[in-house]
Parts: sequence; C-alpha cells; structure tokens
Amino acid sequence: MMKGKRLEIRLSERRLNQLRLYAASKDKTMTAVLEDLIDSLPSEEIDKSLAILKSSPTS
Repeated sequence: MMKGKRLEIRLSERRLNQLRLYAASKDKTMTAVLEDLIDSLPSEEIDKSLAILKSSPTS
C-alpha cells in the first residue's frame, strides 16, 4: 500500500454519509473515490496556473 500525505477536511454529516454510500456502492474506499475525482480535474487549468507561477519574478 502506498504511504501518502494526510489531508483533513471538514464535511457536513450529510456529505460524509453521501461519500460513504457512494464509495460503498462502487466497492471503493473513500480515499479512492476522492483520488479518482482529483485525477479527473482538468489539467490544463493547473498547467496554466503553474506556468504563471514559474514566470513571475521572485523578490
């Protein structure tokens, strides 16, 4: 199993239950569901943001 960083988030009980039910219905862990969601985010937006950060002068 991959050892990764931890992320603590606050969710309403309704959202937490929704995530639990969805993960169970897909036979996945909540971590796997969230990782799939993050992996599906459009990378071009992230690439543009990184390019802006890299091109900005540092003080």
